[in-house]
Amino acid sequence: MAGLIRQGDIEEVKARTNIADIVSDYVSLKSAGVGSMKGLCPFHDERSPSFHVRPQVGFYHCFGCGESGDVYSFLQKMDHVSFSEAVERLAGRAGIELHYEGNDGAAPDHTNRARLYAANQAAAEFFVEQLGSPGAQVGRNFLGERGFDAQAAERFGVGFAPKSWDELTKHLRGRGFSTEELTLSGLVSAGDRGIYDRFRGRLVWPIRDITGQTIGFGARKLLDDDKGPKYLNTPETPVYHKAQVLYGLDLAKRDISRNHQVVVVEGYTDVMACHLAGVTTAVATCGTSFGVDHIKVLRRVLGDDSGVGEVVFTFDPDAAGQKAAVRAFAEEARFSAQTFVAVAPEGLDPCDLRLHRGDDAVRRLVDSKKPMFEFMIRQLLAQYNLDTVEGRVSALRAAAPVVSDIRDPSLKPGYTHELSRMLGMELGEVSRAVSQAQARARTAPTADTRRPGEVEAAPAERLFSLADLPADPVTRIERDALMAMLQHPTLVGVDLVQRAVSTGMTNTTLAVVRDALAAALPHAAAPDWLVRVVGETPAPLANLVTELAMAPLPERTEREVTRYVRDITIVLVEKDLLRQKAELLGRLQRADATNREVYVAIQRELVRVEAERRNLRAE
Repeated sequence: MAGLIRQGDIEEVKARTNIADIVSDYVSLKSAGVGSMKGLCPFHDERSPSFHVRPQVGFYHCFGCGESGDVYSFLQKMDHVSFSEAVERLAGRAGIELHYEGNDGAAPDHTNRARLYAANQAAAEFFVEQLGSPGAQVGRNFLGERGFDAQAAERFGVGFAPKSWDELTKHLRGRGFSTEELTLSGLVSAGDRGIYDRFRGRLVWPIRDITGQTIGFGARKLLDDDKGPKYLNTPETPVYHKAQVLYGLDLAKRDISRNHQVVVVEGYTDVMACHLAGVTTAVATCGTSFGVDHIKVLRRVLGDDSGVGEVVFTFDPDAAGQKAAVRAFAEEARFSAQTFVAVAPEGLDPCDLRLHRGDDAVRRLVDSKKPMFEFMIRQLLAQYNLDTVEGRVSALRAAAPVVSDIRDPSLKPGYTHELSRMLGMELGEVSRAVSQAQARARTAPTADTRRPGEVEAAPAERLFSLADLPADPVTRIERDALMAMLQHPTLVGVDLVQRAVSTGMTNTTLAVVRDALAAALPHAAAPDWLVRVVGETPAPLANLVTELAMAPLPERTEREVTRYVRDITIVLVEKDLLRQKAELLGRLQRADATNREVYVAIQRELVRVEAERRNLRAE
């Protein structure tokens, strides 16, 4: 079929791509032993990491939800791209020129996500260029008045959309983009007069995904005759989903992962101010409130499984800011990290704070953060008249559930006492209210999230897992030896693997895996070794093979791993030789001593078995 990428190029791109580097753009990975890394799964919500990556194998696997695959399938699932688009993206990253079957070896010209990325990137470059034009003086003035110079604008890719009906449209058409592609990317709109630029006469910020690719824009109104909203964003497109995007995350992700801290601010200029002031973990939502999907993204980047991280929210003191705080608090329990709130003096946002009081004031703002539950308690109490009995009782009813939800048991008594002081009520009365709120939360029925008339989905077919194997010592030996051979066949040695796959196994499930390994053994040194073993395995056990290949080995250094994988494989062979020896000794006891030929044959076989055992350890 014309347009297919040549298989050799696909294999070269994969061989020259470290899967851990790609996954790290989405997930904070930590060492899980030699050649293994782990983090929070990007495909399902979890508290502790069960998502493993093995760069040498080129595979990932989640022991929680069962998702697994190579670097291509990872990008396909994460970014919803086609296989070809995943290859093209990685080829561009590695600097590899792709060749295509037929089509004169050229890349096929078709509308896809790659074209939308390209259109957005071309638009971003156009906007940046326009910021230096005479007509963009109003945009440069806006930036300057907020303390941002040309260098800051360049750092964040800020640009300007000229006040023109279709200047961007003409420019992008001249670059070879079709009307369909421009419409699908959200860069143009359709009206009675035809196609026109969506952003006109506005300062423009590029919105990038976590990998740094431009997927949309946020545009700020500057002109009095602009009748549109103050901020206008790219609409939902195949590559831009505002509920899953955080502005600045591409710049902040490494420091978020390294410092175990993220600062959530409210706008593009706030992100700029924070980063320029040294708070390089700042991000912002893009035209929507902070929600569950944002939390999932941040938890993966934070590596949010130990509870040591910090999530700091900054809120404006106005009514909208208070509503945002309440929404954020409603989802706070989804974090393992501690959550905090930072409110600037006089209600200044980070941008204004930096402008009026300098970079150090922005850093002090983050350092002065208060626990979110303390902030919420004070916000709740402010809604009641504490000078009356009725007001104090109502305030206690509202605040007690907040204290009862504090996850750290060492903090709960202190905040119960603090609530008692703030209300001017007896500590015993407040303690009872907190305990009752906690009891109600435990007994509250789980809400049914299905829509009316929606039936419960049928359970997915269950995958056979490592956890299904029995825990007896013999099965553990067989399991660990298969792990060693699957993960490091060349370290074990092909000859030893050949001997090991001919051994008997007590666990019939692992015996099937052994047979698949034996069938694929001629390709033990090939890059697609694991793929070939999986291909030889019956479908119901394919997940087990992947888990065996991805599970961490117990050793911590390369030298220990080399010794371990050989030793555990030798133990497997020895186990089989001991079984053979026991059988031979039994036959020897039952043999007729007068039948010299049979008796000698058994003894010779015993000698051979013993010699093989000695040779195994001597190698």
